Amino acid sequence: MTMRKLLIVTSVIFTSLTAQAEQVGSVDTVFKMFGPDHKIVVEAFDDPDVKNVTCYISRAKTGGIKGGLGLAEDTSDAAISCQQVGPVELSDKIAKGDAEGEVVFRQRTSLVFKKLQVVRFYDQKRNALIYLSYSDKVVDGSPKNALSAVPIMPWK
Repeated sequence: MTMRKLLIVTSVIFTSLTAQAEQVGSVDTVFKMFGPDHKIVVEAFDDPDVKNVTCYISRAKTGGIKGGLGLAEDTSDAAISCQQVGPVELSDKIAKGDAEGEVVFRQRTSLVFKKLQVVRFYDQKRNALIYLSYSDKVVDGSPKNALSAVPIMPWK
């Protein structure tokens, strides 16, 4: 298999294993004469492996000519909030603790090497799901991160 085919297959696999976000809204933060403005976008995604948990992420999106062409690198600033939106159903894998640190969301934030990721942990003692968002880069990642906890409650 050629390297190009391997990269395409790997990209398809990673994309299919993580949730896809839908944009809820955005606000402009800096006016740019050419290209789109810098903005903060708010996106929502459902945990692909836990029924009835939705997460909302706000993140910086670089505008300008480079941003409009998809060549800009977004900052590592992001916030996350996750909620139970119905009766939560955990898979056996998650309930047993076999899915700790599993990536549930991944968004490219630069042309090649930088990604915003969300990983899930299950705190069995407190019966809560914890979602950690962070930015990583092949050479030099960022310590900036955000955390959201979802206590699993009975649903009527």
